[in-house]
Amino acid sequence: QVQVAESGGGLVQAGGSLRLSCVASGSIFSINYMGWYRQAPGKQRELVASRRSGGTTNYADSVKGRFTFSWDNAKNTWYLQMNNLKPEDTAVYYCNTFLGGMDYWGKGTLVTVSS
Repeated sequence: QVQVAESGGGLVQAGGSLRLSCVASGSIFSINYMGWYRQAPGKQRELVASRRSGGTTNYADSVKGRFTFSWDNAKNTWYLQMNNLKPEDTAVYYCNTFLGGMDYWGKGTLVTVSS
């Protein structure tokens, strides 16, 4: 069984920064896919950033140049550094991984950006 858990959300003013963390635990041999998604009130969940092992990191156009994806293989942890936050970044942020043919999601962490 695999669990993923996010942390690091909170309330920040526009222009501020936050760093989200996601830790995967359980029966993990290697993580080949790591993703960050978000869901704003009344909207569908959308991809924010993702990376496949040995591949490139993909970002949503709306966050390019402001958000940075990083990871620590040894800790089965990945991060989302969010700079120059905007009110439209307000959402619940989820981390996601795909292992052994199954999708694993965290419970989400709320990011609120005030104007």
